[in-house]
Amino acid sequence: MNLEAINKELAEASPAEIVQWALGVAKRPVITTNFRPYEAAILHAVTTEKSDIPVIWCDSGYNTSYTYQHAEKTIEQLQLNVDLYVPKQTAAHRDVVMGIPEPDTPEHDQFTQQVKLEPFRRAMDNHQPDVWFTNLRKGQTALRDSMDIVNMGKDGILKVCPFYHWSDEKLDAYLEAHQLESEDRYYDPTKALANRECGLHTK
Repeated sequence: MNLEAINKELAEASPAEIVQWALGVAKRPVITTNFRPYEAAILHAVTTEKSDIPVIWCDSGYNTSYTYQHAEKTIEQLQLNVDLYVPKQTAAHRDVVMGIPEPDTPEHDQFTQQVKLEPFRRAMDNHQPDVWFTNLRKGQTALRDSMDIVNMGKDGILKVCPFYHWSDEKLDAYLEAHQLESEDRYYDPTKALANRECGLHTK
């Protein structure tokens, strides 16, 4: 697969066209979400083309009440086929044992493994996807700036980002056009800062 040629071909394509292309080469596609800002856009774009696609939600247990309310509303509005994955230890138990450690410490690495990376690996092991839709966008982090619309991971999974070149303003217009909401009070304790990677999106 010539990713350079594919990304050149898809550079001016709409998110719907990108999703259609990816579904055309997929046998076991999935989409992941954590219901952060603008997630409703990609959930809408993908499920409009394939309503029964598995929607993997790895819930760390540390979402705000606003995020959980947004998730419930979006799941109902888009009739999402959600497959929920949670850590093996409850947030209440972990809070007693370690709390939320400071970033860039061995303790925080362990925390991230427990609440995000292990549930994610379990989800991927169960689904064995060949195409993974995600809402990564250029400008979010240095790593994501080095990616493109279509990327091949080390695991051989084709990672597809239909809104990769979109600005916040264009996404705001998309949400308004489709009567969708964004959850701007989302907080991810494994990242702490918006421009910090959590470990899911390695190249």
